[in-house]
Amino acid sequence: MSYRVAMDIGGTFTDVVCYDERTGAVTASKAPTTPGDLADGVFAALGRVVGDPSEISFFVHGTTQGLNALLERKGSRVLVLASEGGRDVYRIARGNRDRMFDLRYRKPEPLVPRRHVMEAAGRLDYRGHELVPLDEDAVREAARRARDERFDAVAVCLLFSYVNPEHEVRAGRILREELGDDVQVVLSHEVAREWREYERTSSSVLEAYTGPVVRHYLAGIERRFAERGLRVPVHVMQSSGGLVNAAYAMHRPLQTLLSGPVGGTMGGVAAARLLGRENAICIDMGGTSFDVSLVVDGRPDVNAEARIEGHPVLMPIVNLHTIGAGGGSIACTEAGALRVGPQSAGAVPGPACYGRGGTQPTVTDANVALGRVDPSWFAGGLLTLDAEAAGAAVADLAGELRLDPLQLAEGVCAVANAKMAQAIRTLTVEHGLEPRDFALVAFGGAGPMHAAFIAQELGISEVVVPRFPGAFSAWGMLQADVRRDLTDPYYRPQESLDGGDMSQRLVWLEREALAALAAQGVPEDRRRVEHAVEMRYEGQDYTLTIPLRDATEPAQAGFLECIAARFAEAHTGRYGHATPEAPVEFVMLRSTGFGSFPRAAAPEAGAAGPQEVGVRDVIFDGEVHRTPVLRRAGLSGELEGPAIVVEETATTVIPPGCLASVDGNGFLIVKVDK
Repeated sequence: MSYRVAMDIGGTFTDVVCYDERTGAVTASKAPTTPGDLADGVFAALGRVVGDPSEISFFVHGTTQGLNALLERKGSRVLVLASEGGRDVYRIARGNRDRMFDLRYRKPEPLVPRRHVMEAAGRLDYRGHELVPLDEDAVREAARRARDERFDAVAVCLLFSYVNPEHEVRAGRILREELGDDVQVVLSHEVAREWREYERTSSSVLEAYTGPVVRHYLAGIERRFAERGLRVPVHVMQSSGGLVNAAYAMHRPLQTLLSGPVGGTMGGVAAARLLGRENAICIDMGGTSFDVSLVVDGRPDVNAEARIEGHPVLMPIVNLHTIGAGGGSIACTEAGALRVGPQSAGAVPGPACYGRGGTQPTVTDANVALGRVDPSWFAGGLLTLDAEAAGAAVADLAGELRLDPLQLAEGVCAVANAKMAQAIRTLTVEHGLEPRDFALVAFGGAGPMHAAFIAQELGISEVVVPRFPGAFSAWGMLQADVRRDLTDPYYRPQESLDGGDMSQRLVWLEREALAALAAQGVPEDRRRVEHAVEMRYEGQDYTLTIPLRDATEPAQAGFLECIAARFAEAHTGRYGHATPEAPVEFVMLRSTGFGSFPRAAAPEAGAAGPQEVGVRDVIFDGEVHRTPVLRRAGLSGELEGPAIVVEETATTVIPPGCLASVDGNGFLIVKVDK
């Protein structure tokens, strides 16, 4: 067996990348996604890159099953079991408002109505000592209700279970005895062994809400593999940027919530490593959305918590920012001005140029009208575009705004580019990072078309376009490590710190992480563990995560001074200031186990040969430029803009004044004229 295969299952297409370990060849393709049974699309895509599926040695994929269930509010019916007196923790949530000046602000609607929350007596104190025994009869009553009313999942969220999970473990045992495997039982300390009652409850509810959908999907994929005699283990991308096998993903399905988009981030990490760059901004522009993520100091930008559709989640998650800006984003008038997105034409009817009945102008239509897309070889020739329909749609909107059609088309692209540049500033400038210190890695079907213009707006000097940009997220999954994250609540003020005790706790976490990697099939010589501690100044509410050299560092002399200085440096980087003389507090220990697999090589540029397929009139800044259209395969040497580079999965636009070249890894490097 020699094929390593990765797959990114999107709403319209399923992208697949195959790496042949014998020859080093990388191939990519796609097949239509089959919403009725996603496995059909999976095997259709496999058939396009692998002749004999029995030769697959490794399979990983990203899925948005859980995320789609959340976005569409089509998740499972959940019953929540809370501590007596804590029934309204989930509904009350937090008192702060995310948008202070929004007069129409409303809290996100809870996924579980109040009538589906039950209570059970039993109480632990903040140290985990039992004050009142668990009321097991109340737990059994919850089980009866879950069975009688046909709930799909039960989320158990008891006070202080993150310190001592004894009550939750007992409640879970009773529920499983009463309900069997028909109802998923979620225990909050297993989902997030962290403080903050509302956030832990929200995370548990999210896992219960999306879990049955994800488990059903993964079980179906494994069953279909078995029916075809394929014994390769199925792996799944996690929201943290790591991999786990399907068995663990079914046990902890919340970890897969952003499974699809983060593949591109891990591809960005690999690309930055191959290019020798420390920092990169990863942009993934598809038909509907625009995703931004960062590579900082050669590592993915990962947060310990996030909000998804307004619901807090306590788990390591790649810091992604998404806006409604894609090739299908619709341009329209609003209060006499031009607006682009977030409404999208989708795949059906799609942009007007698709010829499927769409009449509203989109970003793709604007690019077609400007000559920046080759209508006869769109998506590698899979689709021939109707340039006249695109021009007519743009002209209709231009008439409403009393503009020249080509002027409007450039305006549509400029507005979309400005929105995407602002999305990048949200993750960089607003966090004290300078975009000019980063390379811009552009992928997705539409990303390379707009990347140079976005870079010009942000003052970024270099754009990197990988091979197969439309399938780059799938390639990124072949670069990821197996990852397991463990936490241990460890609240200690500075004056009470026992470095030896902290070190012992970290050593215990390290043993647990290594055992978890072994259970994932990672060879011993490919396992490693990294440690960190969450800290804050006394009186602060939120923390910063500070890396440790190893598990023994806290026991070494001078540790407190070193970690306090490290924290002050991180605080300055994040907030622009620090108070070195102020006492600090330790809140949480974090240990992350990594297990590496052989990585797929970068796709080759392809055999040299004639690249130019024609010359077109293309509009840049209101002027017509005679612009060569070239095939990406075999492209070599330097290429001065303007130029259009086409390939199977994307089109790259190189504006006038920019200089492009292909490096030894097959990446198209565009030096941007600012």
